[in-house]
Amino acid sequence: MENPKKTSILPKILQIFALVLMGIFSLTGLAAAYIIFAPDNLPKPFYLQYNYPTTPVDATMAAEGIEPTAIESNHVYVAGEGIMINTGSKIVNLSDPLGRKYIRITIVIEFAPSQTTYHEMPVEEKSAYVAEFTSEVTAKLPIIDDAVVTLISSKTFEELYTAQGKETLRLELSNLITQRLPDYHILSVYLTEFVVQ
Repeated sequence: MENPKKTSILPKILQIFALVLMGIFSLTGLAAAYIIFAPDNLPKPFYLQYNYPTTPVDATMAAEGIEPTAIESNHVYVAGEGIMINTGSKIVNLSDPLGRKYIRITIVIEFAPSQTTYHEMPVEEKSAYVAEFTSEVTAKLPIIDDAVVTLISSKTFEELYTAQGKETLRLELSNLITQRLPDYHILSVYLTEFVVQ
């Protein structure tokens, strides 16, 4: 004769197991929806980036005899390959009730070259392009400085002093400057000086 307690426990264990699995799938779905649909200024475990082709190649265009514009280069720039622009050192008051905390920060922004053949250029041509690009971005430094000061002055010491706080600041700066200068692609933001007092 089977023990009635054993037979009544098994269905309950299976029910609990099923509920746990449903909870895991629900949380996974919610996390995916948050990562995809939440604004990028909210903290996320990672951020999605989309790289769209610059020139679509369509089969109907080829069938109609329309030549697509040739893509000059398929090179995708990564951090370390771009053009570095030093925005200079800034001293900004932090969001502190007593107004006694401030930060001295130097930010270097790495931009992807807008010229698609930049990585293939000869040294002289590359130097001339970097000088032209740098002067073009330097003319927009007031827009960048305003974004930096506005964002940092809204931060507290507690938000910035950890490694995660600095990483969040880099990401927020990149997003804010990209919003204000949509014609430029930022590869990375570097904090070369970071002193909070």
